[in-house]
Amino acid sequence: MIVPTTEDIRDLHERHAPSRQAFEIVYGHCDIVRRIAEQLMAGFDGAIDKDLVRAGCLLHDIGVYRLYDADGNLDHANYIRHGLLGHELLRSEGFPEVLCRFCSHHTGVGLTKDDIVGQGLPLPPADYLAVTAEERLVMYADKFHSKTTPPTFLTADAYAAYVARFGAAKVGAFRALRAVFGEPDLSRPVL
Repeated sequence: MIVPTTEDIRDLHERHAPSRQAFEIVYGHCDIVRRIAEQLMAGFDGAIDKDLVRAGCLLHDIGVYRLYDADGNLDHANYIRHGLLGHELLRSEGFPEVLCRFCSHHTGVGLTKDDIVGQGLPLPPADYLAVTAEERLVMYADKFHSKTTPPTFLTADAYAAYVARFGAAKVGAFRALRAVFGEPDLSRPVL
């Protein structure tokens, strides 16, 4: 598999972004997640495909563009669907499944069929869990930056407190990611 270049991925974002503002928010976030992942990879002892992580970080939120309406408003009620929408978008562009999965398998610390059914989420009931080291790292790096207005960096402790509202299993999953990948130094510039 040939991993797309950063320039190719940026072009893809520009083609699908409904506005310059949407591009700056979504692509800007993806690029920050890439930089966080690079920092985490520097301290990671395991085998990992750095090019695949780079591409996964830059692609993971591309489905958000499909949630903007003609007036530039984001459909917050269906935001949970952005991962599946991104998976579909990449598939329609001919991307291999290994890259599409970065979109559909990065939400929270993973969504299970039980999560979807139990919470009545607007997703097809299935497990959307990061499996490979690359998927897990992209999912984890994503937790340290939010696209809120204004965009916000989150510490590991802040995210752990946030995810606690979804139960002890989610806290444990985040704790496991933290143990494997460490914590980024958010005092270092990542912009």
